[in-house]
Amino acid sequence: MDTHAEPELPRTDTIASGPPIRQLFRDVIADRLPGRRLPQAAMLFDAEDPFWDDRSFLGDFYNEILHQDTCQPATADGLVLLAVLAADDRIPARHRFQAVHLLFRAATVAERHLVETWPDNPRHADPDSEARARNAVQARTPDLLNRWSAECPAVRLALAGLAVVFPTDRTLPALAPRLQGFTDQHRQGTDIGDYVRFVLVLASRDEDRILTATENLTDAHWTGTAREVPTRARALHLLGQMLAKVGAELAQPRGRQ
Repeated sequence: MDTHAEPELPRTDTIASGPPIRQLFRDVIADRLPGRRLPQAAMLFDAEDPFWDDRSFLGDFYNEILHQDTCQPATADGLVLLAVLAADDRIPARHRFQAVHLLFRAATVAERHLVETWPDNPRHADPDSEARARNAVQARTPDLLNRWSAECPAVRLALAGLAVVFPTDRTLPALAPRLQGFTDQHRQGTDIGDYVRFVLVLASRDEDRILTATENLTDAHWTGTAREVPTRARALHLLGQMLAKVGAELAQPRGRQ
């Protein structure tokens, strides 16, 4: 997939130690949140793990914010870091995509886990922390969506997911023209084509259409969900699977930004 991503900027300073992506994240957080040290930022500024490379550092850093895909009391604060990273052009596009994807996951934890554990309640649910996390993502979504015209197509896919999690009368009508290029280039039955078309169905807010599309797509390609689960939860669970697969494809050498 051609994401038309910008080239990575050369580094001109070496004030931070550790793998290059940690240095870059540290620079961005220091510049954009001066004097503010959120708990999860300690991994950027404290002593490094000598066994870190870019991949292992990213895994630890993201898990510190959204621990094993669950929300905890400090999760909402950590999401501020992700929003800052997602909005800085120094961060390579594939990592901006990952930051937005994690914001989507944090905002939809309750719905996705409800689907996965139905009819039982999620074992590690923390409704208060989940609500704070959702509010934190919602507060930052408008600024991220304002970056649409400056973003590469890969990040636009992730932003489209956020737009339907937090629908407004302004954002939903804008999705169809903004996603037209994707529907022209990616036919139905392809991962990106199905993702974009499903986002547009969600943007319709027509529950019958959403339910039909959810059942058709899960029957054909994705993990099935119990029919008794509320439609919105089933739809967001499916959208999460789709976005994860798009992200996995972007992580392959050919798709990297």
